[in-house]
Amino acid sequence: MADNPNPQLDAASPTVEGPTLAERRKRWLGILAAVVIGLALLFTAYHFLIGVRHVSTDNAYVGADTAQVTPLVAGPVQTVRVANTQIVHKGDILVTIDPSDFQIAVARTAADLAAAERQFQQTSSTGGALQAQVNARDSDIQRAQAEMVAAQSAFDKARVDLDRRQGLAKSGAVSGDELTSATNAFAAAKAQLAVAKAGIAQARANRAAAVENYNANQALVRGSMQDNPDVQSARAKLQSAKLDLSRTIIRAPFDGVIAQRNVQVGQRIAAGTPIMTVVPLNNMYVDANFKEGQLKKVRIGQPAHLKADIYGGSVEYHGKVIGIAGGTGSAFAIIPAQNATGNWIKVVQRLPVRIMLDPEELKQHPLRVGLSMDVTIDVGG
Repeated sequence: MADNPNPQLDAASPTVEGPTLAERRKRWLGILAAVVIGLALLFTAYHFLIGVRHVSTDNAYVGADTAQVTPLVAGPVQTVRVANTQIVHKGDILVTIDPSDFQIAVARTAADLAAAERQFQQTSSTGGALQAQVNARDSDIQRAQAEMVAAQSAFDKARVDLDRRQGLAKSGAVSGDELTSATNAFAAAKAQLAVAKAGIAQARANRAAAVENYNANQALVRGSMQDNPDVQSARAKLQSAKLDLSRTIIRAPFDGVIAQRNVQVGQRIAAGTPIMTVVPLNNMYVDANFKEGQLKKVRIGQPAHLKADIYGGSVEYHGKVIGIAGGTGSAFAIIPAQNATGNWIKVVQRLPVRIMLDPEELKQHPLRVGLSMDVTIDVGG
């Protein structure tokens, strides 16, 4: 190696050194402070521009007003046409019950209705006969009155004859036999007059009885046959029997999916026994359990954005607050909390808020009861 020809020049030249450790530390601290300040500003801006306008929770679950299918009549199951997880539409047949007994009941009540209608017609026809009887009793009264007039005339004649003969008998112009005959004729005429008067009374009584029978008949057939109580009662029984017969076919109350089916062919079921559940797919809601401190600005009608764990963040649902529960879950528990103790510890309570989902979005992305949801409510309005 060749020696440096000018060592003094090298000794005199300055040495270039990098930033010191203190300077580097100061620079990094400045950068860190700037980042912290920037994050604080961003957090403050988010809080005042967005955070105060929204409340969120992941303690939310899908719910629906499910229909518990129960038969309204008892009988053996004839067919079961659906299974669990099967989608059904409103009016679809779910289960049929053997209709034999109900068909017999319909036939029997139909016969009872026909008998009631015939009875009404017969009673109506009897009314004419009873009216004729009333008219006949009027004729009887007239005949009895005529007989009384004749009896009165005979009585008056017999009395005159008796008085004349009694006057002549004193002078001996009339024999005793003739006087006796006149006396007997007078007694017979008097009795005949009494019989005639009794005949009038009896005829009038018979007419009164005939009128009562006629009125009773008219009370039974007053109005039309359709308004007759017996006919109406028989018709109501027939309609009830037909209704029971129609209830042997159990149909879906609305569109949904079958769940909890627990009925089999041949099983005898009683009225009111739950046999399956229909869960609506296009009419669901979410019960979001917010902390009590988050509910200050929550109001009915506010919009909400929701995400389901089943679809992840790629699908967003839109809903609206439709109600706030009247109490917390612990307040309605079977064994409610007793806080009147010396070792009480405050626990933040949650209150369910119900949010109705958009049916159109549910058609595109169906949900099931009980799924987890993330809910954010816009309380800025």
